[in-house]
Amino acid sequence: MNKQQTGFTLIELAIVLVIIGLLLGGVLKGQELINSAKVKNMVSDFKNTQVYIYGYQDKYRALPGDDSNPVAHLGGTAMGPAAGAGDAIISGAWDGGTNGTAPTTEAGIFWQHVRLAGLAPGPTTGTDLNYYPTNADGGRIGVQSVSDFNVAGPNSPTSINGAYVICSAGILGKFAKQIDITLDDGETSTGSVRSYAGGTTVWSPTTGAGAVDDSTPYNVCMAF
Repeated sequence: MNKQQTGFTLIELAIVLVIIGLLLGGVLKGQELINSAKVKNMVSDFKNTQVYIYGYQDKYRALPGDDSNPVAHLGGTAMGPAAGAGDAIISGAWDGGTNGTAPTTEAGIFWQHVRLAGLAPGPTTGTDLNYYPTNADGGRIGVQSVSDFNVAGPNSPTSINGAYVICSAGILGKFAKQIDITLDDGETSTGSVRSYAGGTTVWSPTTGAGAVDDSTPYNVCMAF
């Protein structure tokens, strides 16, 4: 008795491989679009925070968070003034403060002031669990004066041109590099946009030991 063998022809195999290739290409392209949108969102965070500061200064002739007369400007629910208010410095750490606890530093009060002024979205109650803003990856966003910035090393804040610094936490190295290319010189340890590893106080070098790694999260900061 003759047995007939069955199986895929070369043409059928080729069609299957083409379909698989198209599916993989679509998945990769989709991921690329998602990553691109994420970077654009993070870049917008840096740009928008500058607008909040300049908008508040233009409206009230004061710095948000550092406003020495916030109740007159923003109403009875405005927090502050904090110690040192009115000295043109946003004091306190950009990543300070605890969710659910009312902020006590100017860097923390900053967010309530810009929201009450109608410049930024978000809760105006300091004890709200969502009070502190986050980036597209869930890392905290904050701002403070460069003079209070505690990051050391050969590229310390003394070499940055600017009065204030905006930082965004938990950003993967591959995104940090793209943000730097978009906003600055493309070098993560020079210029006005720089990165440093979370849990450290030293800027990450561009090359060599400790250089920014694509899959490691960093704090990305921009001075202006």
